[in-house]
Amino acid sequence: MTGLLYLAALLGAITGIALLDRRFRLAFWADRRRTLLTVGTAVVGFLVWDVVGIALGIFSRGEAPYMTGLLLAPELPVEEAVFLTLLCYNALVAWRAFDRVARRRADAREGARP
Repeated sequence: MTGLLYLAALLGAITGIALLDRRFRLAFWADRRRTLLTVGTAVVGFLVWDVVGIALGIFSRGEAPYMTGLLLAPELPVEEAVFLTLLCYNALVAWRAFDRVARRRADAREGARP
C-alpha cells in the first residue's frame, strides 16, 4: 500500500491543477490539442534528458518505500514520467494565469489613458 503513496500524491496534484485549469480555462480546457502537444513535448524532452543522465551514470533510481517499483526503463521509475507531467502542466497553467493577469492589467492601463 505504501508503494502507491508517491504516485497517488502526484496524481492528486495533477488533479488539483486540472481543476484550476478547468475553472479558469487556462490551458487544457482552452486548447486541448496545444496543451497536449506542449506538455507531451516537454515531458519527452525531459525523459530523454533522464535517459542520457542514467546512461552516463549521473542519475540513478534509488530505493524508496513510497514508490511502486514499476520501471519505464532501467533506473527510470514510472513516477518520474508522472512527476514530469505534473511539472510541465503546472508550469504551463501558471504561465497562462500570469499572462492573463498581465494582459488584463495592460488593458486596464490602456483604458485609463486619456
